[in-house]
Amino acid sequence: MSRVLVTLTDHIAHVQLNRADKRNAVDPEMFEALIDAGQQVAASDARVAVLSGAGEGFCAGIDIGSLGGMIGKDIEAMILPRTHGEGTTNQWQEVAMIWHRLEIPVIAALHGTVFGAGMQIALGADIRIAAPDTQLAVMEMKWGIIPDMGGMVLLPRLVRSDVMRRLIYTATPIPADQAERWGLVTEIAEDPLAAAFDLARELAGKSPKAIRAAKALIACAERETAEEVLLAEARTQASLLGQPEQMEVIAAHFAKRAPVFK
Repeated sequence: MSRVLVTLTDHIAHVQLNRADKRNAVDPEMFEALIDAGQQVAASDARVAVLSGAGEGFCAGIDIGSLGGMIGKDIEAMILPRTHGEGTTNQWQEVAMIWHRLEIPVIAALHGTVFGAGMQIALGADIRIAAPDTQLAVMEMKWGIIPDMGGMVLLPRLVRSDVMRRLIYTATPIPADQAERWGLVTEIAEDPLAAAFDLARELAGKSPKAIRAAKALIACAERETAEEVLLAEARTQASLLGQPEQMEVIAAHFAKRAPVFK
């Protein structure tokens, strides 16, 4: 059975970690399956993606048993080559960064445990919706390592430096409400998957070009200077104003109907 299931319905891609018997722990096969899933979504007509985990939790982290295969190997040769993301990431980093880099919004529906690798995969999403009893942890320090799946890029964009340090140094799980206060979780819902799909349907009904442009501009704002962002903002708006999709949004508003995008 595939480690990751991808289904596409009404322009919404559902990507489900599918190793419930191991609490969706990430092993080498799942690394490959997650990257392949991201590539499938990128090549599809999806306008929104939803990430979730089968069974009792989203993802319990790395499959520690699979690390035994690294004993005696050249670790630098395994980790340092940047073989993915057009030469920006290694395989481990790509499983989180591929969702961050995806042109469409990504919503993570979280429940149960969201530890280590699972936390970093969730950080790759634009929005995280968690069940009230979800437990989240940047778990790597428990095993004597550091976050190495994009966490050092993604965490600083969400939480204060002191919060990030506490999360990394202690590896202590925190409940969903605390994660929400600290910025790790966007919102809490009794049924996070249902809430994620409700939001996904709403976003799928927006102008696809405008949504993609907004995500690209937000990414630009996170890394560029104010001057560069202002220029990108103006150029982006110029590419949208008066175009067919924008005219359809206006026409649908006045006709009191849902817009139809070709």
